[in-house]
Formats: sequence, structure tokens, C-alpha cells
Amino acid sequence: MYKTNINLNLYKTFYDVAKYGSISKAAQYGFTSQPAISKSIKKLEEELGVKLFYRNLNGVELTDKGKELLYFVEKSYSNLVIAERTMLETENLERGKLSIGMPSNIGSFFLFDKIIDFHKKYPKIEITIITGSTSQLINLLDSHKVDFVIDTSPINIKKNDEIKIAKLDEVSYCFVAKNERYKNITKLSDLKDKPLILPIPGTANRKDLDELLINKKVEIENVINIHTSEMIISAVKKDLGIGYIIYNLVEDDIKNNELIKLDIKEELPTVQINIVYNKNFLTTAPKKFIEDYIDNNFKL
Repeated sequence: MYKTNINLNLYKTFYDVAKYGSISKAAQYGFTSQPAISKSIKKLEEELGVKLFYRNLNGVELTDKGKELLYFVEKSYSNLVIAERTMLETENLERGKLSIGMPSNIGSFFLFDKIIDFHKKYPKIEITIITGSTSQLINLLDSHKVDFVIDTSPINIKKNDEIKIAKLDEVSYCFVAKNERYKNITKLSDLKDKPLILPIPGTANRKDLDELLINKKVEIENVINIHTSEMIISAVKKDLGIGYIIYNLVEDDIKNNELIKLDIKEELPTVQINIVYNKNFLTTAPKKFIEDYIDNNFKL
């Protein structure tokens, strides 16, 4: 028969030790003694009948069973944090939090103006923006460390009826250059021997471009591969070559005549921008932001 009188303090102690990787640090940040921490861990191990930590030179390390337990304890802790936020956030947004996960390149043109306006309207809402890879952002969403994710396709998630993906927009790629000598390029085949600055191979946006070049029988020869959009734009502005980039990221530079958009006649790849969220864990502030700034038809 399973226990019903669970001692939550023991799990809180376990969580702190796992988080800090040290009994002494857990004691320090928890304003308690090391013997008290050790006693709580020993008691929890006895109740569960498993060893949760190994000792090492730097502190402690989770056992396999400890890692399994931490997974559930982290989820429980995250749920409590969301529950507390739900209780604290008021309908008039006099207090609360908004945490968004997104790649930096998408945020720069798709979200920043909206965040600025939201902050002006609700200055007491604490806003956090976290960047990372798609997989990192989805993990943060799953652990409730971000309220929702804005990212481009493809987004692969485990089958989960609670997590929703909705299309927000579709944007196009373009080729841009700094030097006027490239302005007469109108075909992909014209790029064959030109210096190109492209996303790194294997990324979704590079795969789409590579497939297009293969279909058009264009073999490129002179390529610099760069991971981030910001660095691609910087390299183009230093006249290192022709960059392949989302048009929205360089729209102002093109309008200000800092960069030239090549008039390629072939249709270039597009990319879909999506919102990913867990409908059961959106509190007042993120709901309001989504309804007012992302999708006014948004309903849970």
C-alpha cells in the first residue's frame, strides 16, 4: 500500500541537493546545517528503498534512481510555481510574469516591438526572453520555464494532447550583398562562382536551399558557413560575400541602402513561424500577451 502522508520537506531537500550538486551548498542556500541535510537525504533513501546520490570529490552525483526521481520532482516543483503564479497574477496585470522562448533572429523582427508595447502597458509584469535551439526551447516549455515558444518549422515534439503548435506567419528568404557589383545577379546559376555566406549545413534553412540548388543543377564552390543570422548579416556588411537570410531581418538595411537585395527570379524557400504552448499552464500574463499581440482569436 502506498503512503499518503508524503513528507514534502524531504523532497525539497532532495531537489536542492540535486540542483546544487553539493550538500554544503544546499545547506548554505537553504539556511540550514549540513547534518540536517544529510539526515533528510538518508531518511528519504530509507523510505524509498533506493540510493539517490553518490559522493564524489566535488560534492554529490545522482544515481540512476536519483535521476528518475529528479525528473518527477522537477515537474512537481514547476507545477507548484505555475500554481503560485496563477494565484498571484491579477486580471489587471498589476503583477505577474511573462517568459518567452525564441531564437534571437525571430525575436528581432517578429516580437520585440510587441514586447516593448506590452511592457509600456503593463510595466509591473516581469518579462524574460530566453533564446536557444528548438530542442532546448521545447525542453524549457515542457519544464514550464517558459510560457510559450515562438520558433520556425520544423518543430518536433512528442505526441502530447496538451502541447499545441499553431502557425503565426510565413516569411521568405533572400540573397543580399553589400557591393553593387552583385546587383545584376538574377538567377541561382549566377551564384555558382560567387562568394556565398550561408547557414551551416544540416540546419533546416540550409537543407531547403541545398535541395533547391540540386533541383536547379547549381553547384556552389565558394562558401562561408555561419551559424547565426546576426553573424551572416555582419559578414555581408563587411563585404565578405552574398548572404542568404530571412528577408525581414534585413528589410531595414535594404530600405536604408546599406544592403542590396538580389533580384533572383526563381522562387526561394519560405519558413513558417509558429507558436508552441501548453494550454494547461498559461497564466494571466502570457494569455493576455498572446491574445493582444500574437493571435486575437486565441482561446484556450
